[in-house]
Amino acid sequence: MSSPRSENNPSAFHPGPGDRVVQVDGQTVYLRKPALAAVLAWLVPGAGHLYQGRTRKGWMFMICILLTYFFGFAIGGGHVVYASWIDGDKRWHYLCQLPVGLVAFPALIEGNNMRKHTVRGITTADWKPLFGELMAPPRRPLQENDADDLASWYAERGAGYEMGTWYTMIAGLLNVLVIFDAYAGPLAIAISGKSERSTKEDSADEASDSENEKGAV
Repeated sequence: MSSPRSENNPSAFHPGPGDRVVQVDGQTVYLRKPALAAVLAWLVPGAGHLYQGRTRKGWMFMICILLTYFFGFAIGGGHVVYASWIDGDKRWHYLCQLPVGLVAFPALIEGNNMRKHTVRGITTADWKPLFGELMAPPRRPLQENDADDLASWYAERGAGYEMGTWYTMIAGLLNVLVIFDAYAGPLAIAISGKSERSTKEDSADEASDSENEKGAV
């Protein structure tokens, strides 16, 4: 009796008791522990799929998303990813960049470091960035008509700064879809239906098939 097609790499994954399994159009997808897979997918794009044994998707997501992120980071001069939420510089873009995972975490550390060295809206003279100014917020205060760090970044990179911001945002938003795929399985309109099974049900079916074959003999 032929077994259903599987999205997982059989040599890399062996389903355990209670692992989550979904089937879409005859294709079996072993999701293992979906919550853990989702967390791994957030920390490192594609890591959740590698944990599930879905290696082709895992490597593809990792390479494509991280390349997109680091390309944007590079053309923006390393300044397009930073965490700030003050008057005049509410960096909402970072909310879209953060889903890309660990590579965006240094911005939180630099943002907290800047907060500790900001008094009455002015950065103190003893402030020193922790990562060579990469992902560090611009010095305070930010004045709309005055030259400041943010204005110099725009002047230095031109359109590259805006494009870099969007590339890093897109990378983060794409990883949101990857996280969902790691948690819930392929998002598809199933022609023959989508069902969820446990490994216990699979074992019972295999035992039943074996008994039927013996009976036929």
